[in-house]
Amino acid sequence: MQLGDTPPPRPPRAGILTRLRNNFLTGLIVIAPIGLTLWLIWSVIGWIDGFVLPFVPRRFNPDVWLNENIDFPIDIRGIGVGIFLVFTVIVGWLAKGFIGRALLRSAERLVSTMPVVRSVYAGIKQIAETILAQDSQSFEQACLVEYPRRGIWAVAFVSTAAKGEVAAKSDKPMLSLFLPTTPNPTSGFLLFAPEEDVVMLDMTVEEAAKLVISAGLVYPNGPDQLPDLKGEAESR
Repeated sequence: MQLGDTPPPRPPRAGILTRLRNNFLTGLIVIAPIGLTLWLIWSVIGWIDGFVLPFVPRRFNPDVWLNENIDFPIDIRGIGVGIFLVFTVIVGWLAKGFIGRALLRSAERLVSTMPVVRSVYAGIKQIAETILAQDSQSFEQACLVEYPRRGIWAVAFVSTAAKGEVAAKSDKPMLSLFLPTTPNPTSGFLLFAPEEDVVMLDMTVEEAAKLVISAGLVYPNGPDQLPDLKGEAESR
């Protein structure tokens, strides 16, 4: 500013109601993620406790012991989770032994004789083995795919390379994709798309999940880092 120039007018001071509203919104932005995260963890622990504890005999239930020694009952969260973890470790340890493997094979042969149960069991077992395998690469890559028509792009997750009859009857390498819905990413659609039509993203699966849950409000990277989708679509 040079000598004689008129100073710019000072912006009007915000009123007290405006300042209170801004402070409230700022506090809400800080509290909401923490509160929702704690509520979700608390709810999941309570759900596991409610499922596990009814199977524990009364005399072996720590929740019963603790509430018998006080005058007022309290809800102690996490006991069922601890019992479930210990039980799962013991079952895994037994399943690795000779006797455990023999019992498991006998149980699977028994299940294979039940028409409906064997289909459900086989499907769940295959899904669990695929997801929990130590060398599994499933759901480790986010991508873009044109859905539901050309020119409209959706965020999806790469499940695996297409296998079996789907791969055998396709003349191009295919990928199986999981297309989540917004704002609930636990539901969605299974898509099989040619690998050449899938645009891989640099963002992580967690970042892509945030993008889906927030309905496009939370971007893990800026617009300058996004690929030229129009140019890629025209080149194909």
